[in-house]
Amino acid sequence: MTARPSHTIERIGIDESGKGDYFGPLVIAAVFVDATTQGELRLMQVRDSKKISDGRILEMAPDIKTICPHSIIAIGPQKYNELYAKIKNLNRLLAWGHAKALENLLERGTTCERAISDQFGDERLILNALQEKGRTIMLEQRTKAESDFAVAAASILARAEFLSRLKRLSSEVGTTLPKGASPAVGLAAKMIIKKHGQARLGLVAKLHFKTTQSVLAGLT
Repeated sequence: MTARPSHTIERIGIDESGKGDYFGPLVIAAVFVDATTQGELRLMQVRDSKKISDGRILEMAPDIKTICPHSIIAIGPQKYNELYAKIKNLNRLLAWGHAKALENLLERGTTCERAISDQFGDERLILNALQEKGRTIMLEQRTKAESDFAVAAASILARAEFLSRLKRLSSEVGTTLPKGASPAVGLAAKMIIKKHGQARLGLVAKLHFKTTQSVLAGLT
């Protein structure tokens, strides 16, 4: 059952980045917003990160971090692959990350009774994960939740962290790691295997994607 929306303006927005990207981490961000910071986010023209260029996202993120209490959970490819092998379900993995980001923000002294996230699965997965830690919060899941300033701010922080880490991983393997899951992604994966061996792929990519099977099949 979906929790009833609250009319209090104070809320925590949660969003993730990297879920559909073969390379790079899965990043979940939680951002606390009140009446004052909402006005500042409006002036900054904060909106869904998908509607903002990468360059602008990287410029906006430090300003959002300065004015809003926040928490960022980055699950690098190696850790992601370990967790996925145990959990074997992306929604459960996402719920774990959402709960962790929320928990970290609440542990830092942020008091808030309401959180908003995108509709991605069974909200009980998040609530149960929080309750195991003795946390209770009203969770509101919405479609197009990024229209809310708190969720939009979280989407920008998550994307900025994703972009920074993807760039770092690209430097480490000496190959530009493309975003998404396009044909260019498959070519980059082949290049990594050719340069560093198959084992290195698990340090930069989410191995359960179909891209892995098609790349490895193409090498035989």
